[in-house]
Amino acid sequence: MLEVSDIHTYYGNIHALNGVSLAVEKGEIVTLIGANGAGKTTTLRTICGLLKPRQGQVKLEGQEISKFKAHEIVYKGVAMVPEGRGIFARLTVTENLDLGAYSLKDRSTFAADLERVFGIFPRLKERQKQIAGTLSGGEQQMLAIGRALMAHPRLLLLDEPSMGLAPILVESIFETIQAINREGTTVLLVEQNALMALSIAHRGYVLQTGQIVLSDSAEALKKNEEVQKAYLGVE
Repeated sequence: MLEVSDIHTYYGNIHALNGVSLAVEKGEIVTLIGANGAGKTTTLRTICGLLKPRQGQVKLEGQEISKFKAHEIVYKGVAMVPEGRGIFARLTVTENLDLGAYSLKDRSTFAADLERVFGIFPRLKERQKQIAGTLSGGEQQMLAIGRALMAHPRLLLLDEPSMGLAPILVESIFETIQAINREGTTVLLVEQNALMALSIAHRGYVLQTGQIVLSDSAEALKKNEEVQKAYLGVE
């Protein structure tokens, strides 16, 4: 579904991604793990068009998309849940979800889409008229994911969905990601909590200083001694 080939992305003169290549098959959950500053968020931002690579290609179902603008890539079926959630704090829950559906030309499914999101996140249904900025951190994360789902993505990019959440909420968010995947949405997940990410992913890539240094099945990465020491807290 997604093929990233030898991308080089810069922030000014800083060479943030140095030849990153990865692939995501339809129906998979693939995770990208690495230390802070390794280039994980930059990779997602390059895929979704917020950053333009100076070299390399990003292909979605065989079509080169790195020349498109970010909103055009949303039209093609890629939605991103950004790090820090990025909700519209002064709008209500429903207004945030409505904005998630802005890319849909056919609005006839809007009510059904809303009910689908409320089915996944019943808490949001209870708070649909509430101002989003007054929600808890966990509820805001639910809203950010729900808003992305309103765009009918075939590929969902998730950047640090567990950041700042209580452990019990982290489990709930990861169960939800699995449920969304089972419904047919392909997922590329960036996550600081590497153990949690590898527990739900099919495959994983390890990123270090802008380069992929390791890729394997999630199960194999969990057993890899280097990964255990660097990212899973195993001595």
